[in-house]
Amino acid sequence: MPSNAGTTRLVIVESPAKAKTISGYLGPGYVVEASFGHVRDLPRNAADVPAKYKGEPWARLGVDVDNGFHALYVVSADRKQQISKLVKLAKEVDEIFLATDEDREGEAIAWHLVETLKPKVPVKRMVFHEITKPAIQAAVANPREIDRDLVDAQEARRILDRLYGYEVSPVLWKKVMPKLSAGRVQSVATRIVVERERQRMAFRTAEYWDILATLAVANANEGPRTFNATLVALNGDRIATGKDFEPTTGRVKAGAGVVHLDSGGARGLAARLEGRPFTVTRVEEKPYRRRPYAPFITSTLQQEAARKLRFSSQQTMRTAQRLYENGYITYMRTDSVNLSETAIAAARRQIVELYGERSVPPEPRRYTGKVKNAQEAHEAIRPAGDNFRTPGDVAKELSAEEFKLYELIWRRTIASQMTDAVGSSVSVRIRAVSSAQEEADFGATGKTITDPGFLRAYVESSDDENAEAEDAERRLPNLVKDQPLTADELAAQGHHTQPPSRYTEASLVKALEELGIGRPSTYASIMQTIQDRGYVTKRGQAMIPTFLAFAVIGLLERHYPRLIDYDFTASMENELDEIAGGDHAAVDFLTAFYFGSANGAGDRDIARSGGLKKLVTENLNEIDARSVNSIPLFTDDEGREVVVRVGRYGPYLQRAVPGEQQAPAAEGEEGGGQGDRAPIPEGLAPDELTPEKVHELFLGGGGERKLGDDPATGEPILLKSGRFGPYVASGERKSSLLRSQSPDSLTFDEALKLLSLPRLVGVAPDGTEVLANNGRYGPYVKQGDEFRSLDSEEKMFTVTLDEALALLSAPKARQRRAAAPPLREMGVDPLTEKPLVVKDGRFGPYVTDGETNASLRRGQTPEALTIEEASEMLAEKRAKGPAPKKTAAKKTAAKKAPAKKATAAKKTAAATKSTAAKKTTTAKTTTARKTPAKKATPKKATTSPD
Repeated sequence: MPSNAGTTRLVIVESPAKAKTISGYLGPGYVVEASFGHVRDLPRNAADVPAKYKGEPWARLGVDVDNGFHALYVVSADRKQQISKLVKLAKEVDEIFLATDEDREGEAIAWHLVETLKPKVPVKRMVFHEITKPAIQAAVANPREIDRDLVDAQEARRILDRLYGYEVSPVLWKKVMPKLSAGRVQSVATRIVVERERQRMAFRTAEYWDILATLAVANANEGPRTFNATLVALNGDRIATGKDFEPTTGRVKAGAGVVHLDSGGARGLAARLEGRPFTVTRVEEKPYRRRPYAPFITSTLQQEAARKLRFSSQQTMRTAQRLYENGYITYMRTDSVNLSETAIAAARRQIVELYGERSVPPEPRRYTGKVKNAQEAHEAIRPAGDNFRTPGDVAKELSAEEFKLYELIWRRTIASQMTDAVGSSVSVRIRAVSSAQEEADFGATGKTITDPGFLRAYVESSDDENAEAEDAERRLPNLVKDQPLTADELAAQGHHTQPPSRYTEASLVKALEELGIGRPSTYASIMQTIQDRGYVTKRGQAMIPTFLAFAVIGLLERHYPRLIDYDFTASMENELDEIAGGDHAAVDFLTAFYFGSANGAGDRDIARSGGLKKLVTENLNEIDARSVNSIPLFTDDEGREVVVRVGRYGPYLQRAVPGEQQAPAAEGEEGGGQGDRAPIPEGLAPDELTPEKVHELFLGGGGERKLGDDPATGEPILLKSGRFGPYVASGERKSSLLRSQSPDSLTFDEALKLLSLPRLVGVAPDGTEVLANNGRYGPYVKQGDEFRSLDSEEKMFTVTLDEALALLSAPKARQRRAAAPPLREMGVDPLTEKPLVVKDGRFGPYVTDGETNASLRRGQTPEALTIEEASEMLAEKRAKGPAPKKTAAKKTAAKKAPAKKATAAKKTAAATKSTAAKKTTTAKTTTARKTPAKKATPKKATTSPD
C-alpha cells in the first residue's frame, strides 16, 4: 500500500515476527519496528526505583497511594536499547502508527509508547484482528485515537495486582516461608485446586453392584440380534448407583429410597433369574438433534487443545501466537464467539466444496457468548483471510505443533457453520420375574445417527475420558412392547464410587471462566504462575496442589477470606470492565479496595473491612504460624493426631506423643513439638496420605527401621530419614544412601558397606592416608588436600591403592569431561544479535548467548522454546545483573603454639577445621534445599511478589 508522496510512517508492533509479516504488506514509505512487548512497568525492586523517589514512603509499591494512585513507571533495562532505536526513528518520520494488539494490554502498550517516545509528529492507533494484506491495509486507512478507558482499565488492573501482591505476600513470608507470593487471581485459582484435593482426601469409597444382561431377540428382522441391558430396579425400587452415596462416608444418602446390592445379593439375584422369561414393557423413541459448537474463544481453544493435543495452556497460546503473527489465524485472545460476515461466507463456501450443499444450513449460524462482559465487537478465533486455507494447503509451511493447532481451529470454524447432526434415540425397559417372584427391571438405550451433519468435520472431546463420543452410535434391535426376550448371559458386576476428578489446565480454565474470574489474556499465565510458585504440580494432565498450597490457602481462608472469595474476585473483574467501558472511575475503585473508602462500588466488598491496607496490618500477630503450617490428617488408632507440617525444608509428617505438650514454634520455623516425624516422599499427592500409607512412612521414614546389629560393635544399624534424605546410623557413625540406593530395598549388607565410609584405601609412600568416600559431587579419593573423582559409586569400595595413587597423580584437567553438544541451536537473538543455544546443565536445561544464562522455566521444554521467549528470559537475567558474590569471613591469625603443645594444637586445629567444614557443607546444602528452583522473588519487600 503506497504512502502519501514524500511521507514516511513508522509502524510499531509488539514482536519482530509480526513486524516481518506486516512489513511485507506495506509499500515504500513505511518503517515497521517492534517494541518487544511492554516497554515500561512498575519497578520490580528497589534498584529499579529512580534515585529521586527512593526516600518516598510509597516507593516500595511503585504506586503513590496517597495521590490518586499515581503509578511510577520505569523503562525496563532490557528495553532501553530498543527504546533508543524507536526514539531515533520517531524523529525521522512524519507519522507514527501504533499497531499493538487489539486488547487492553495492547492499548496500554500503545499509550506507554507515546509517553516514552514523546513524539513530535502525529500519532494514530491502528487495529486489526488478523494479519493479512487486506486487514493491514484497512487498518492503515482507518486509524483511531488511543482509547483512554481501555488504558485506565489495564492500569487499574496492574496497580490492583501490585497492591494485592505487595501487601499480602509479606504476610506469607512471615507466617509460612520466605519468597512466597499471593496474587488476586493466582490465589483464587490455587484455592480451587486445593478445595478439589480436600474433597478427594475426605472421600470414602463405596461398593455397589448390579447385573448386566445380554438379551437376545428371536428372529430379529432389523438391527443386532443381541444387546445389553442393566438392572435398574427391583420390586419397583431403584437400584443404587454412584450418585446415591455420601462422598465423605461411603454410605447411602438418607432418604434415597434405593436398593443397595452387594456382591452376594447381585449374584444371588442373577442365579434366580437364570432361565426366566424377559419381556419388553416400554419402548420410547425420540428424535435426536445436536447443534454444532460455537467457534473457538481463548478458553475453549485451550480446553480442546489440552484434551485433543495434550497441549498446556502456555503451549497452546505460544503456538497460536505464531500462527497469528504469520497470518494463519485471527487474534487468539478473545472472548467473543462472533464471526464476521466475510468469515461466515468463506466457511459456507468451503463446506459446499468439501462436504456438499446439503451440509450447509439455509441461513448462516450466529452465536451468542456465555462469557460475562464479552467483547462482542471482536471475532472468534478462526483461519485468517477471506478464503480459508485447508490444513492440506498449509501443511508444508507449518511445524508439527502449529499444524495440529491450525487444523483444530479450522475444523471447529467449519463445523460451526454446518447442519445439525440428526438421528433418533430409543429408551427400552424390560422386566423379568425371578424364581423367588422378584420383579427385576432392566434398562437399555440406543442412539442412531441418520445424518452426521457437522460431526463429519468436528467432534468435541470431554474432560471425562470415559464419556461416550458425540458421534458414537448404540444400535438396538427393532423392539416393541410385550416382545419376549431370552437372556444369553446374566453377569453380576461390581462398581466403586470415584472421588471427584482433579482439575486439568483445561477444566481449571473452564471453572475460572464460569466463575467470571480472569480474562482471555490471563488464563495461560495463571496456569503457569501457580506451577512456577510451587503451589501446583502436574501428574500427566492432572493438577495436584502441594502442601505449601494448603498452608497458604489455609492462612488466607482463615484470616483474609474476602481476598480469595470467588464472588468478590469476579466482582473486581466486573468493575474493571466498567472502567474499560467508561462507566466507572479507576481512582474510586482503587481507593475503595485499598483504603476502604465508600466513594466507589468497591465499598460493598472489601471496603467494609476498612480496605486492604488495614486488613493485612491489623491482627497480624494473632496469626499462629504453627497452626497455619499444620494440615490435620486424622487421629490414629492410638489416639495420636497425625498432621502434615510445612517446614522451610519441605513438608513432613508428625504424630503427637500421647500426654505430651507440643512446644510452640517460632515464626517460619519447623521446630517445637514432640513426637515422631517422617518425610513425605516427593511426588506423593495429598490424597494419597491414607492411614495405611502414613503408617508405612513412619515405619520406613522419619521413624526408625532396624536393619540388624553390627557384628563388630554389636550396636544396632538403623535406617533413618533426615532433613537431607535417608541415611544409615550405628552409634556415632552415619552415612547417607547413595544415589543408586532406595530406602525401601536397602539391605543389611549394603548398610554395613555404607558405614565403612570413609574407607581407608591404604597409606601412600610419603606416609599420608588415602581415603575413598562419597561427597556432594559424587564418589572420590583423597590424599591430604588432593581430591579426584571416581567414575562410579562402587569404586569407593573396590579401588586399590595403586589405582587411587594413579588418579591422584594425574592433573585435574585430565578428568574434565568434553563439553556436551547443545540440546538445540535456536538462531540469533533479535535484541543482541548473538547466537542462542539451549544446553543441558547441572540443574537442567538453560538457554545462553555465550555470556548470559537463563534456566528454562517449569513446564518449558527445549523443543517448544521460542526465540522470543529465549530472548526475553536472557534480557530479564541481564537486567537483574550478576549475582552478588559471597564475601569470605576473614580468618583470625592463629598464634604459634609452643613446641610441646604442637600435638594438642594440631588436634584443636583439625577439630576446628572439621567443624567448620561440616558447618560450611550444611550451610551450602541448606541453601540449596531451601531455595526453590526458578523463583526469582528476592526477600526484600521492594521485590515484586505479584
